[in-house]
Amino acid sequence: MALFLFLLLVAVVLGFIGVLAEGLLYLLIIGVLVAAFAILYVGMKIRRSGRRPAR
Repeated sequence: MALFLFLLLVAVVLGFIGVLAEGLLYLLIIGVLVAAFAILYVGMKIRRSGRRPAR
């Protein structure tokens, strides 16, 4: 969970810098990609933890 929060924080910071700094639109795009990766990571982790091996 700490990795998810860290990735989300990085995505927000990159997004703000990308929006506020002129000519750094690529940072906004990288921030969106990092946020998407963080959401996919958590989704896969939740999905994997929901499966219990049958006995």
